[in-house]
Amino acid sequence: MIEVSGVSKHFVSRRGTHHALADVTLQIDPGQLVCLVGPSGCGKSTLLNLIAGLETPDHGTVAVDGKPVDGPGPDRSVMFQDSALFPWLSVRKNVEFGLEMARWPRGEWDARVETYLKKVHLWRFRDAYVHELSGGMRQRVALARALAPEPRVLLMDEPFAALDAQTRDVLHAELEEIWRATKKTVVFVTHNVREAVRLGDRVVILATRPGRVKLDVKIDLGRPRELESDVAYYVGRIMKELKVEVEKVMREEIDDAWQPAPGVVPPGPGGGVGGGI
Repeated sequence: MIEVSGVSKHFVSRRGTHHALADVTLQIDPGQLVCLVGPSGCGKSTLLNLIAGLETPDHGTVAVDGKPVDGPGPDRSVMFQDSALFPWLSVRKNVEFGLEMARWPRGEWDARVETYLKKVHLWRFRDAYVHELSGGMRQRVALARALAPEPRVLLMDEPFAALDAQTRDVLHAELEEIWRATKKTVVFVTHNVREAVRLGDRVVILATRPGRVKLDVKIDLGRPRELESDVAYYVGRIMKELKVEVEKVMREEIDDAWQPAPGVVPPGPGGGVGGGI
């Protein structure tokens, strides 16, 4: 369904060249829900944007259904951390906007809006405006808007990160229910390892600077997943791998922060700034 082959990507800024991804190869089968985890700066969102067609790789290829990705398309919908809803439009009109962008026939809009607002349990709020909704409700509207055009692939970039734990758990259950009913292929970016294990068929760990696939973990648990003891095993395993990458980032940041003035000798072990590192 999704094939990423030898993909590399860099960005140039005033601070120099940042290598976001290096030689990333990843295959995702139809109907799988795959979670991407890794420390900040490892290229999770960049990889998602490449699949979405919002970025282009420097090297390598990205294909969906065997067709090279050369830009955004109606076969892929993206859901961001910010719901990105239009505050001047009602809930109904926000979902209709997704259908308009995907060029769905106008005569089918009403039925599709009703279907997907009912799937996220917001049909009775169809005429409400964004400021009248809670954070969790806004993300459910964004989910309905992403799903209404019937994309083959749903790309989710930390969509529940800003929500409280209880709301997040409710949305996990709703997303899983919708995913099982629609059989969408889902790529889900998160910093939350428990969330990744709770949702994913696979959890792909990205190493950092430049980002690359470090480990691809198959989550061999039944659904729905409610047993903390089962989830805990995979969380512990993945956290162990992530700890190594996070420590690498911290060491690099410490090295970047210590820029001695000309003629100043950096403190060594046992003294000054370097004594505790």
